[in-house]
Amino acid sequence: MEADIDSDVDAKSIVKNTGVASIQLHTGGMCHLDAYMTETGLNAVDGKAFDLVFLENVGNLVCPAEFDTGACLDIVILSTSEGDDKPIKYPLVFEKCDLVIISKIDALKFFTFDYDKCVENIKMRNPNATVIAISNRTGEGIEALANYFENKVNTFKEN
Repeated sequence: MEADIDSDVDAKSIVKNTGVASIQLHTGGMCHLDAYMTETGLNAVDGKAFDLVFLENVGNLVCPAEFDTGACLDIVILSTSEGDDKPIKYPLVFEKCDLVIISKIDALKFFTFDYDKCVENIKMRNPNATVIAISNRTGEGIEALANYFENKVNTFKEN
């Protein structure tokens, strides 16, 4: 499920590029989703038919963290191009997340991104957060991320 203020550009792109079922949720001008909007989206895609549903909230690090989306797992994606100081600047989203994906690690040499400092900042905000570094371009970390999700799905099924 893809959330934005308006349009269905991202949902169409997901279907076109991956063939994965997708639905666009509209927030009507709000900077976040809430649990009711998530429930509406799950009903529209028959969420019970899936073992794993990704909900992409409105793409900023401030407002969405303040609202309950009804998710079982909260994930933050932090790109190396955004800077290693994001956990300091946007504490709430990092305090509440279960997983931080640090993306574009193949581009580390092009940015002043201190990976170790970033992980330290994440752990300062949330010592229980899992951090997985990935590169979509090279595939580094993708298997670890897939294993993480597989383990979580299995854990949720058991409970």
